[in-house]
Amino acid sequence: MANNLLAGKKGIIFGALDENSIAWITANRVHEEGGQFVLTNAPVAMRMGQINELAQQTGSIVIPADATSIEDIEKLVDAAMAHLGGKLDFVLHSIGMSVNVRKGRSYTDQNYDWTQKGTDVSAMSFHKVMQTLYKKDAMNEWGSIVALTYMAAQRVFPDYNDMADNKAYLESIARSFGYFFGRDKKVRVNTISQSPTPTTAGQGVKGFDGFISYADQMSPLGNATAMDCANYTISLFSDLTRRVTLQNLYNDGGFSNMGVSELVMDKFQ
Repeated sequence: MANNLLAGKKGIIFGALDENSIAWITANRVHEEGGQFVLTNAPVAMRMGQINELAQQTGSIVIPADATSIEDIEKLVDAAMAHLGGKLDFVLHSIGMSVNVRKGRSYTDQNYDWTQKGTDVSAMSFHKVMQTLYKKDAMNEWGSIVALTYMAAQRVFPDYNDMADNKAYLESIARSFGYFFGRDKKVRVNTISQSPTPTTAGQGVKGFDGFISYADQMSPLGNATAMDCANYTISLFSDLTRRVTLQNLYNDGGFSNMGVSELVMDKFQ
């Protein structure tokens, strides 16, 4: 259901890969709500996905950019503002990658070159994006920047591996940079801590199906879907949440406040 919540608003969406990705679903919802945007992803990811199809569906353009490269981000922001005709109102950072996870290295046996690469892609890229936006004064007042995270930043999920550290760093960056963005530019910065979601990236985590089932049975409302996350993101991009900033917001069906559920206890009795 569209309500034109983002009519006249313009932005950048990072990380749409295919129709299973949260960024893809969010882009469609932004379009439905009247927002305009530029899509971007790393050149290698674009070869793997169908991002051009999404661009056609939403009347947007695709500008490839390596989110770990300041030069690429600067070109992206300049090109986005030129295409959209001015400053931005929203940015979605939906980027995460662990080489250790992809190659099956455990948390106790990391390849630190791979660890550093994952940190740069998953967390440091968020700082680089915000620093570029900040220095270029590229955001309109009361704009909104959102990054996607997961509760492994606060609690132990062994198979989430070094991505847990990356998400903890990501959330810290959101708070720290969010202070300066709020003070100096009146721009909001928040993270959404989403339920485990069967995206292309998420399914690379060992035991992910069990992960999803456990969270679903622990959560009184069940797992939040990718569409739920997209809708929550829309609310944060809209003018309805102007004073919400520096927050890590749980969109997880209540999982984050649960100790145990009857459904889970039944399996042990």
